[in-house]
Order: sequence, then C-alpha cells, then structure tokens
Amino acid sequence: MFDTDLNPQQRAAVIHGEGPLLIVAGAGTGKTTTLAARVAHLLDRGVPAERILLLTFTRRSAREMLQRAATLSGHPDAERVWGGTFHAVGNRLLRLHGQTLGLSPDFTVLDQGDAAEVIGLLREELGFVTTERRFPRKETIAAIYSRTVNAARS
Repeated sequence: MFDTDLNPQQRAAVIHGEGPLLIVAGAGTGKTTTLAARVAHLLDRGVPAERILLLTFTRRSAREMLQRAATLSGHPDAERVWGGTFHAVGNRLLRLHGQTLGLSPDFTVLDQGDAAEVIGLLREELGFVTTERRFPRKETIAAIYSRTVNAARS
C-alpha cells in the first residue's frame, strides 16, 4: 500500500474526502511524499488523471512531485496528471484558453528582469540616459510600473 510510511497527519491528507485540499508545511516534512500518495489514492478511487492538479513554487519540486506521483501510483494514466509551478500552469491555461480572453496563443510573458531590460532600451531610445538631469534607473521604473499595475492605479 502506498501509505504505509506516512504519519497520521500525512495519511489524513492522503485520504481526505471530496473537494480541494491545501497542504502547507515546512521543508523536510514529507509534503512531496504525501502529495504523491494522495495522487495514487485519487487514481485508485477512479479520479481521472487529467482532473488532478499539483502546484508548487519551483520547477525542481514540480518535476520531483510529478515523477514521484507517477512512480508511487503505478497507474498507467499517472503521466496525465496536471502539474508544475503556478506560473507554468497559468501559462499553459492561458495558451489553451487565452483566445477567449482576447489573447493571441503566441503571447510572451516577460519576467521582472525582461521588463527592466525593455524599459532600459526605451530609456536609451528616448534619450533619457544622457540627460543633464538624472532620470530613474530601469529597475526603478519597472518597480514603479509594477506597483501601479498591481494596485490598479494610474
């Protein structure tokens, strides 16, 4: 059985009933093992693999989590479990359904560093790099822009 090495709290998470489940725990507490066992349990109960979603913050842990879930369950459909980082899954959903929102499927996502580089290029192109009066650095402008977008303010 996939849950023989679990403590009581982990086992409770694995056999949790209907509805979503959020697991918050510190490093080294067995989150990946618990989630892998949860996936195995859900697959054993007949939940379609594509209806299971595993999210995490890093690519490394996402890869590990999905790999362990597939190995532990031994279920032939385990490879179809949805999972990855919050950003990767969000990107994937937007690529699949973004046209409904008016997004082109070939959209590009800029991270903070990319955005600062674009702003830097614009600063140079507009001549703000060599003015007599000091103009904010590209990182400062990017931070200001990010704050206004996140606060929904002009």
